[in-house]
Amino acid sequence: MKDFRLKRVDLRSDTVTKPCQDMRRAMVSAKVGDDVNGDDPTVLLLQQKVAKLLGKEAGLFLPSGTMSNAVAVRTHTQPGDEIITEEQSHLYLYEGGGYAALSGCSVALVPGKRGIMCPEDVERRIRRAEGSRGHYPNGRLVCLENTSNRGGGTCYPRYIVDAISQIAHSKDCRLHLDGARLFNAAIATKEKPARMVRDCDSISICLSKGLGAPVGSVLVGTKSFIEQAHRWRKMLGGGMRQSGILAAGGIFALESNLNRLEEDHRRARLLGESLAEIGGLSIELDSIETNMVYVETVKPASSWVEALFGKGIDCFPLGEKHLRLVTHLHLEDEDIARAVIAFEEISIQMNQ
Repeated sequence: MKDFRLKRVDLRSDTVTKPCQDMRRAMVSAKVGDDVNGDDPTVLLLQQKVAKLLGKEAGLFLPSGTMSNAVAVRTHTQPGDEIITEEQSHLYLYEGGGYAALSGCSVALVPGKRGIMCPEDVERRIRRAEGSRGHYPNGRLVCLENTSNRGGGTCYPRYIVDAISQIAHSKDCRLHLDGARLFNAAIATKEKPARMVRDCDSISICLSKGLGAPVGSVLVGTKSFIEQAHRWRKMLGGGMRQSGILAAGGIFALESNLNRLEEDHRRARLLGESLAEIGGLSIELDSIETNMVYVETVKPASSWVEALFGKGIDCFPLGEKHLRLVTHLHLEDEDIARAVIAFEEISIQMNQ
């Protein structure tokens, strides 16, 4: 019998994952060079591997998903251009306004249903200076997020991505995909990743979330796009030296941890269905598509977070009456059961 007092159940995010011993060994033994000079063999291998997996010509290793998105935006746009993205997107909410500070872009926000944009709404938000007497900016870049974080880990259906791509390109816009959790979407929808992103001009994927690597993201696109992106990575301070040590963790993650994402999804569904039976909590079960569970609370979310912390369960509040729970590779079925028991006990206490 495991002594759960020795372990907290961390549901804050899949970013809390730590490298396993086999991943650490791969990192220690990685062949390295100077990546700024383009001669780190492990970084080159990672970039090639991700580009091939997503059906693109080239890739670029970056320290974070935020920098990867920032580099993509800067490469695709000029100051004064406008980005079209969903109103709850990570790029808009959680990247420090980088699109404005680093690229000089404005943003046109599109309403979404659980984070998923409708193609017709995207089309209505694309503006052009021409014909507006100079009042409008030029819409140059449409950004998608798959899975949608604030949507609850929801996945874009392939036909919607195809339709938005067609609209964007017909309006002389490029299409960037923030695919931080793209592989969760691929597993959940049983779509091949390369087909999902076939018509995207650039894609960013994270290695440090469900895949379990400690650091890093990869941006992919055409060779010419990546050549320009490489320059912007340098200018934004993302040039690394013997970063093959980090890239080796990413390679291990891609080779070992992709298919197991299905376990995270199964546990999220189990958690959501169990919590839906508890008083004071409300969950849209149809929204649980991958590894996230969004919980609406009757009592303030902060009071739930505090009470759960006291029982060894960690989570984040999202707004006044919402919690976000995220499953990942460090959680087992026993951890889900322990979390459910904690929620049940707190619900009883709050309703006495």
